[in-house]
Amino acid sequence: MTEARVIDGKRMAAEIREEVRREAAQFFDTTGIRPRIVFILVGNNPASEVYVRNKGIAAEEAGFAHETKSVPVETEESALLDMILAVNEDPATHGLLVQFPLPQQIREERVIELLAPEKDVDGFHPRNVGRLAIGMGNYFAPCTPLGVMEMLSRERVPVAGRHVVIVGRSNLVGKPLALLLSQKSPKANAVVTLAHSAAGAKLGDLTREADILIAAMGVPRAITADMVREGTVVIDVGINRIEDNTRASGSRLVGDVDYDAVRHKASLLTPVPGGVGPMTIAMLLRNTLTAAQRQTLKRQ
Repeated sequence: MTEARVIDGKRMAAEIREEVRREAAQFFDTTGIRPRIVFILVGNNPASEVYVRNKGIAAEEAGFAHETKSVPVETEESALLDMILAVNEDPATHGLLVQFPLPQQIREERVIELLAPEKDVDGFHPRNVGRLAIGMGNYFAPCTPLGVMEMLSRERVPVAGRHVVIVGRSNLVGKPLALLLSQKSPKANAVVTLAHSAAGAKLGDLTREADILIAAMGVPRAITADMVREGTVVIDVGINRIEDNTRASGSRLVGDVDYDAVRHKASLLTPVPGGVGPMTIAMLLRNTLTAAQRQTLKRQ
């Protein structure tokens, strides 16, 4: 029985982070400017605190300046918007990330719309989304889809003309990834099907047609072996916590793919954890460095 070659996202992300660190050092030597990113954290959601702390550590290791602005969970929307405006207007700050989810009194869409597009290193602002959709001008794409694109490129997976099936249509992953993969460029130019739960019983028919199958629906082990054609490249974006009484923590992380079964069908497969996840922070660093370079060039 054949077994998939595992894509080591942790190793790949470490390579990208080292590349960014070297480029940032060269940028500083040339311009005297250190890329700077600000994280805004509202409340004390444990998962959000871990995410922001890890992003700060990554920024530090890349040689970036960074700051985390933590505010209470009861913070009013107007106060948060004022904070965003202040960061927008700070010429020393190149990237801004507001950690989601936000408390219910704050409208996420209002926050996204207020971000300066040139500092929106998460790629959420409508201007960035629009430019991604038409493939024109300077824009930032969301970090997780960028990480998937980089994975495919570095693993030398042929994409042009291949049928890519993405299961999941979120604004964070599915939709922007479909746009990236379908762009007319050497690293893309795929034939993309964007599938989701409304396919019902026909979902398996769609996934079995994939040369490259990307699972991004947030449902534990939803992609089973019978849904995968022999030799398919399978990218698992899902991160789900499930109960596991054999672990001291009582839980463990799994993806949207039934890894143990699918690894005997796929040619390439990403694990969870250690697959796409580490790539997200690596691409956030890449976006932040790009933001600093663009803003510096614009001021010259």
